[in-house]
Amino acid sequence: MECEFPTINAAEDEIREIFDEVETIAVIGLSPDPSKASHRVASYLKEVGYKIIPVYPKEDEILGEKVYRSLREIPDRVDMVDIFRKSAAVGAVVDACIKRGDVKVVWMQAGIVNNEAAALAKENGMKVVQSRCAMVDHRNLS
Repeated sequence: MECEFPTINAAEDEIREIFDEVETIAVIGLSPDPSKASHRVASYLKEVGYKIIPVYPKEDEILGEKVYRSLREIPDRVDMVDIFRKSAAVGAVVDACIKRGDVKVVWMQAGIVNNEAAALAKENGMKVVQSRCAMVDHRNLS
């Protein structure tokens, strides 16, 4: 299987804007396991002041926050969706973002690329970041 490369991706200045504008981040696939990347990244983002909303198939609470099973269930506004799922799952996440209507940014973590879903997100007015770590990028801008 060939590795897909991002054909749609935010530029450095857009990434800076994203971190300046975003307040609430839904983290898709936020593991309760502190050794997992999703847990470390979400913990960092929470520490630096973002509101984190875990989306995970089990658990009631992660990082002291109520866990939701899907984006659809979240009653609060969601500015950004940070995805820790396989590339093949991103299309369904983008569809859910479009249905919500409030998501401004779709962020696919390092190694996650789905150019088709990225194009759909852009067509629907969202900024898109693919195959980058939100924690690393935020630290590099600080």
